Amino acid sequence: MKFTAFERKLQGTGASRRLRLSGKVPGIVFGAGEPTNIELDHNALFHALKKEAFHSTILEMELNGKVDQVLLRDVQYHPYKPLVLHVDFQRVDDTTKITKKIPLHFKGEADSVAVKNDKCTVDHVITELNITCLARQLPEFIEVDLSGLTLGHSLHVNDLTLPAGVKVVVHGKPNPAVATAVAPKAEEIVVVAAPAADDKTGKKGKK
Repeated sequence: MKFTAFERKLQGTGASRRLRLSGKVPGIVFGAGEPTNIELDHNALFHALKKEAFHSTILEMELNGKVDQVLLRDVQYHPYKPLVLHVDFQRVDDTTKITKKIPLHFKGEADSVAVKNDKCTVDHVITELNITCLARQLPEFIEVDLSGLTLGHSLHVNDLTLPAGVKVVVHGKPNPAVATAVAPKAEEIVVVAAPAADDKTGKKGKK
């Protein structure tokens, strides 16, 4: 994905506020040299941020007639308005090693024995994975095949097929679960006692 940025000359809270009022977003690019203050068109950036690939792939940023490869590192949003307040990008090249969270794409769930035969539901325990690799090896997502999932079993990180050069960074458990088959809950039958029958006088019968 490619986008255009412009060098930002003015800095400070007041300058950033005026920039936002004019439909721009302040940002910064760091790495591979001195940090550069930039500004971007708000609407174009806002729509780009809705795309998963903008968060998890190497981007091409055109700045002052030069194209750099960058990675989105941070986004600050307004607490309740649909506004982007600030963005951070990192310059990368083929030798840059990065650590980043990548989304998981699940497939084959409906074809699994757990779902087809045992009527299980599949709990996606985690939906993204922290990985480390060279920038040129960064995948847009990692595919998780659930077609072999069976009742009472889970798919773990070590079961995933990772792209070449990609390693998982885990904290705590060395092999956490990614997805698990949850058995259907048994239906509870509630029996409601009938009220005592009235006698001919219209009064409830004595026990």
